[in-house]
Amino acid sequence: MPTCTVFATLKTTRPAVPLLVLVALLLLPALFWSGPEAWLVPVAIGLGVLGLDLVRLWMMDVPEVSRHVAPNIPVNRESRVQITVSNRTSQPLRFEVHDEVPDACSVAGIPRTLRLAAGERGELEYVLTATRRGDARFGRIICLFHSSFGFWQRKVSLGESHNVRVYPDFAVISNYLELVSDQHSIRMGIKLTQRRGEGLEFQQLREYREGDTIRQIDWKATARRQALISREYQEERDQRVLFMIDSGRRMRTRDGVLSHFDHALNGMLLLAYIALRQGDSVALKLFGTERKWVPAQRGVGSVNLLLNEVYDLHTGTEAADYISAAEEVMARQRKRTLVVLMTNLREEDADLLPALKLLRQRHVVILANLRESVLDVTAQQIPLGFEDSLKVAGTIRHLAQRQHYQTQCLPLAHMVLDCTPQELPVRVVNAYWQIKRSGKL
Repeated sequence: MPTCTVFATLKTTRPAVPLLVLVALLLLPALFWSGPEAWLVPVAIGLGVLGLDLVRLWMMDVPEVSRHVAPNIPVNRESRVQITVSNRTSQPLRFEVHDEVPDACSVAGIPRTLRLAAGERGELEYVLTATRRGDARFGRIICLFHSSFGFWQRKVSLGESHNVRVYPDFAVISNYLELVSDQHSIRMGIKLTQRRGEGLEFQQLREYREGDTIRQIDWKATARRQALISREYQEERDQRVLFMIDSGRRMRTRDGVLSHFDHALNGMLLLAYIALRQGDSVALKLFGTERKWVPAQRGVGSVNLLLNEVYDLHTGTEAADYISAAEEVMARQRKRTLVVLMTNLREEDADLLPALKLLRQRHVVILANLRESVLDVTAQQIPLGFEDSLKVAGTIRHLAQRQHYQTQCLPLAHMVLDCTPQELPVRVVNAYWQIKRSGKL
């Protein structure tokens, strides 16, 4: 059943017309009657008009409405929401449509005014952008009707409320699939490095192609066929990738709408999909405020499991304990693994160095260190005054200290990535290909 509220309006779409009509009705009797009772007639007429306008609005039939939105939507991406309205009444309807959207969402394209003839069905679409992961709830659809004379408005709540899940940005996978070929991947920033011949599995023999190395030529097959024959290789399958993602207070830093933790999950999602597609296994270790271990998963379908494990997790005020996280990884992950550690480190995070040293004893380690975009912008500014000079100088000093600490990490990790959150997904994917094709795993 629809719920409704009727209330007097202070603003109408036709404010002058009803007001002038009512004033005329009140003043007209005063021209023919005199005395105190002369005002009883206009007051009665005015109340009658208001009452008739209210009754007509109250008795008006309402349309049927429904909302259509995907059950899972990506964070910080535009999602389409469609509202279907059916006027099953015998009279035309004109009304405004609003929607009770979840918290931490921005919308464009609503409210909207609809005009439907009797029996007509209409649709409207608006754009919703969720800025926080987790469970989100749509309320009901609000239809706002104006009375015939414009003195009243009626607000009716229609349709059903329902929940959706706001996931990390899985749209990056769609972008990758569109640019999956070697040539088009360059447009996304993903670079496939030259194979070195180590750590690669033989796939098949084929005719020689321009660009093949001499080491690829199979001389026995060449002698038999009297034509150059090359060996074709594929990256080794059945290797292991483990993500270690800091969920502590450092990752609360926001770059635009999203936190560094959000960007880390987006980067993890893209690389996890690519690794699973290559036949590798993917595991996940969250440490800091949120502590979670997701054991090794195989198959592209495991991306959905990873999404469901992390979509509603957020950072807190607790500092990350790198050493205990590294010790847990060493205890659980016995075989050689590519460990991708994502964090936002500072020079005072002294326990990171022994954690990296411990991990490197068995594993290949990529350290992805997130850098606030505002630091780059501030460091490049031309100071216009004393305060600006202090700000720029402080930023440059901070970046220098940060670089010094990263230099200390270089001998303890196979690769150190210093990148902004927006660069992270492409940088970690490129590092994965570089490690995989170098044969270090």
